[in-house]
Amino acid sequence: MIHFVLLIVCAVAIYLSCEWFVNAVEWLGRRLNVGKMAVGTILAAFGTALPESVVTLVAVTTGATDEAKNIGVGAAMGGPLALATVAYGVTGAMLLLKRRKERNAVFAETGMAPTDPADYPEAEEALGSATDMKRLAKDQKWFLPIFVVKVALGLVAFAFKPALGLLFFAAYAVYFWREIRGGDDGDGEEDELEPLKFQPRAASPATWAVAAQTLLTLVVIFFASQLFVKQLDAIGPMLGLSAAVTALLLSPIATELPEIMNAVIWVRQGKTKLALANISGAMMIQATVPSGLGLLFTKWHFDTALLWSGLITMAAIVYLLLTMRARRLTPARLATAAGFYVVFALGLIPILS
Repeated sequence: MIHFVLLIVCAVAIYLSCEWFVNAVEWLGRRLNVGKMAVGTILAAFGTALPESVVTLVAVTTGATDEAKNIGVGAAMGGPLALATVAYGVTGAMLLLKRRKERNAVFAETGMAPTDPADYPEAEEALGSATDMKRLAKDQKWFLPIFVVKVALGLVAFAFKPALGLLFFAAYAVYFWREIRGGDDGDGEEDELEPLKFQPRAASPATWAVAAQTLLTLVVIFFASQLFVKQLDAIGPMLGLSAAVTALLLSPIATELPEIMNAVIWVRQGKTKLALANISGAMMIQATVPSGLGLLFTKWHFDTALLWSGLITMAAIVYLLLTMRARRLTPARLATAAGFYVVFALGLIPILS
């Protein structure tokens, strides 16, 4: 029973910390004078991806056996999978709920009941303009080839393969530079930010307060996420789940919980672009930094389950990329991405049996 209580406590702690974190990171982006999209793709993504990256670093550098080190490899594969499916799916579902709530509020004010299917546009209205779709598709086009190479390297063995880990770090450095130099993405408008939680009465909070709130919330997110994963590891066997199923199905979602929480908070605030940018930015980190560590310190050899996770991740990204390029990405289609995780879970049954 204590594990279930701690699980709920950790989830609440992560959500509240993320709410304070996104508040601080938006002010941090303004202090650093980076583009609004870079706040999501770089600043927020870097902070929320820290727990998973540390898990991978510790596993691959301190693991006493190959099996212990492979925990880091699993984390490096599970993170992108959870982001490409569950995180995008939850974001789409939240957008559907938000738009439906707004539509019902309008009907309540006017006193008119909807009679035409056209009065229910929330599921079919595209997420942004053609420029927005192009911007989102660009992130996916960065991610996909890097991820394909990452999976392909898990199927082969050669002497200098570990050295290729440095190329993954270089790929992220290029992406980082592109995002920081990206400006305001042609938006031109400066959003009014909510007051900093540490200084709620200040119109322009002190830089030290912004930095302190950012760092403190990251510390809470890090430790709460680690404790959350440990509770899942304990609860899995209680529910009759094997350690392998818990590691491949539940742990990735747990480690990506901060990104999911960030997306929920930004959608609630009407900042859909930041929500999607946070997920795509975290995916780029997950595709490069943990992979580079895994290549440097492990054999980076995939079994059937890891290969299956890679294939499902690529399928989900191709699906998202095609809908973005066709300018047909809607909340409903975004929510559908979660279905790929269901396919992954069903495919694991014969693999692990």
